[in-house]
Amino acid sequence: MTTRVAIVGGTGKLGGIIRDVIDADDAFEVAATLSSTSALSELDGADLVVDASTPAVSIEVVRAAVERGINILVGTSGWSAERIALVRPLVDVAGTGAVFIPNFSLGSVLGSALAAAAAPFFPSIEIVEAHRETKVDSPSGTAVRTAELIAAARAEVGPVESPHVDQRARGQQVASVPIHSLRRPGVLARQEVVLSGPGESLTLIHDTVDSALAYAPGIRIALAAARDARGVIVGLDSFLDFRMRVPRPASGRPVEEGGVPGQVARATGV
Repeated sequence: MTTRVAIVGGTGKLGGIIRDVIDADDAFEVAATLSSTSALSELDGADLVVDASTPAVSIEVVRAAVERGINILVGTSGWSAERIALVRPLVDVAGTGAVFIPNFSLGSVLGSALAAAAAPFFPSIEIVEAHRETKVDSPSGTAVRTAELIAAARAEVGPVESPHVDQRARGQQVASVPIHSLRRPGVLARQEVVLSGPGESLTLIHDTVDSALAYAPGIRIALAAARDARGVIVGLDSFLDFRMRVPRPASGRPVEEGGVPGQVARATGV
C-alpha cells in the first residue's frame, strides 16, 4: 500500500529534494506540500509527516504530527539531544514514531562515526562547520550530533580539553566540544573535526558538493525506516552498519537554550 506523505517545508531546498525522492518511489506519494507558514491542519489524512521546515517551526510540526497519531521524519536542523528529550514522552504516550535525522548524507554520517571512534584517543577536539549564508541556525544539527557522539564515546575518559572557553572567540560548547560556525556564500556544507594529542593531530573533513545527489540515498533509507518506526530514533547511523562501535548519547536533561531555537547556550552533559 502506498504511503501518503505530507512534507512541511516542501517548498524549500531540502523539501524539494525530499519531494523528488518520493516522486521516484512507488511506495510513497506526496499527499500535501506545506510551507513553513501553512496551517498544520493540512497534515490530516497523511500516513507520514516529513519536516523540512525551520528550527522555530519544527517543534510545532512534531507536536501536531504526534497529536494526530502520525509518524514523523524530522530533517530540520536545530534538534539537540536535550530538545529531543522533551518530545520523547509525547511520542511514547502516543505510540507513534519520530525519526530525527541531522544529516541525510551517508558520508557525513560516516564522518561523525569516525570522529566518535577516534575521540577517546585525543584529549583535544574541536569542530569547524561551514554552510551557506542563508542557513538560519548555528551550530548546525550535524555539528551538534557529532559533538554528542564524541562526548558519549569519551564517557570513560572524561570531557575534551578546551582551554579558555569563557572567551567568545573560542566557539560555542556542545557536550564540552567547541564548535565554530561559518556562514558564507560559495559553500554548501562542510565539517572539519580536528582531534589533537601530544605531537600529532587528526583532521576529518566532509564536504557536500551536490546536496541532491548526497542526500537522496539517505532520504530513501530514512523514509522506509520512519514509516514503521516506534518511539524516538536519532541519526541515520541508527539504520546503518558501519562495522564499528559508535557510542550513542544519553537522552540528557533539558537545558535552557537562551531563547534561540537550535542553539545550546552552554556546555551540555550526556
